[in-house]
Amino acid sequence: MVSAGSSSQNSLFRVVAIATTVGSGLLYASRSSDADSKTRILLSIPAPLCKSLSLPWQRLQSFISHSSFDSDLSNFGNLGFFSSRVSPAPPGDMKKEAPVNDKDGTKSCCGCLGKDTIANAAARVGPAVVNLSVPQGFYGISTGKSIGSGTIIDADGTILTCAHVVVDFQGMRASCKGKVDVTLQDGRTFEGTLLNADLHSDIAIVKINSKTPLPTAKLGSSSKLRPGDWVVAMGCPLSLQNTITAGIVSCVDRKSSDLGLGGMRREYLQTDCAINAGNSGGPLVNTDGEIVGVNIMKVLAADGLSFAVPIDSVAKIIEHFKKSGRVIRPWLGSKMLDLNELIIAQLKERDPSFPNVKRGVLVPMVTPGSPADRAGFHPGDVVIEFDGHPVESIKEIIEIMGDRIGQPLNIVVQRANDKLVTLTVIPEETNPYM
Repeated sequence: MVSAGSSSQNSLFRVVAIATTVGSGLLYASRSSDADSKTRILLSIPAPLCKSLSLPWQRLQSFISHSSFDSDLSNFGNLGFFSSRVSPAPPGDMKKEAPVNDKDGTKSCCGCLGKDTIANAAARVGPAVVNLSVPQGFYGISTGKSIGSGTIIDADGTILTCAHVVVDFQGMRASCKGKVDVTLQDGRTFEGTLLNADLHSDIAIVKINSKTPLPTAKLGSSSKLRPGDWVVAMGCPLSLQNTITAGIVSCVDRKSSDLGLGGMRREYLQTDCAINAGNSGGPLVNTDGEIVGVNIMKVLAADGLSFAVPIDSVAKIIEHFKKSGRVIRPWLGSKMLDLNELIIAQLKERDPSFPNVKRGVLVPMVTPGSPADRAGFHPGDVVIEFDGHPVESIKEIIEIMGDRIGQPLNIVVQRANDKLVTLTVIPEETNPYM
């Protein structure tokens, strides 16, 4: 509350202007009938807002309490004003991104989510997203169609999709469903051919031939994704072409065992993008308009639990297809667990004889008769070196093995009471139906 004379009406409006920048509130102004009396101004701001204003509000109070105004305010009543709160300034050590120009001439901040970010990302990939339809039946009797999505990743007509869209699963075996009807976003239709399929990863390649140019989408990198990053799921759910949904990455390394899936270890990208039947095989796209995953499944009993195969894994699968026509996976026959300092400390509390290691890969179980069993692995071994390379994770072991089948590999393990043992294991090829 301040007193005001009649010399500077503009000063009052400066107070009002300062007040409106800090949020919602009410300004009351009144004056008695006495010509020599001073006007009283009451600026009312909600208590929670006052607490959040901190130093700027203190400066505002100081400004009001040290100012006096003369003004004819007889016509003022209750004034309500509304304003958006301004986000606090970023820390001083935060780097400012230089604005970049989009193709449409608009400026956007690198790494920022603007009003057109998702639309632009979808526009870059959309023309390359296709609808796949595969007739189903037996003994020549049609029983319907299998629908799915795919993405043209090469101008020669190579389409990336899911194996379960184009392959029949009959017990533990699989067979091609025959021709694949492919429909592009621009309305063109083609008859596609299944080139390769990997049942373990559920990734397949379909090929179409076109005399006219085909739109393509660029493969990105899934290793750069972080939980919370925005992504776009594209495809043809329920045969509704050109469908786009957006969400965030919930987890970048969801294990297949977390989902109760058997067989070999697999990792997925978990998102909260809405996907439905027909989205399978469609691309998961980052805000740069690059494919970072292939949508593969969702949890039916929950909302916002969708999963995609990381594009880095898909790229390796495609390399295997080109090299040998199938994916070759070495098999050791042992379960493995990545160790960290906290897990190690907990294990040592339970058993003081546990190896004194800082990092490594624990072998909790060995399959009888497997290559690991024949090599002499014991449950409780900690792998610290694989083929001459120090290892700290299962991923590193998989990368070192590559597709080497039947080649001896030297492995150093550390056992209870810090006993070091060197083992020689000869990997076998994984059963593709495991």
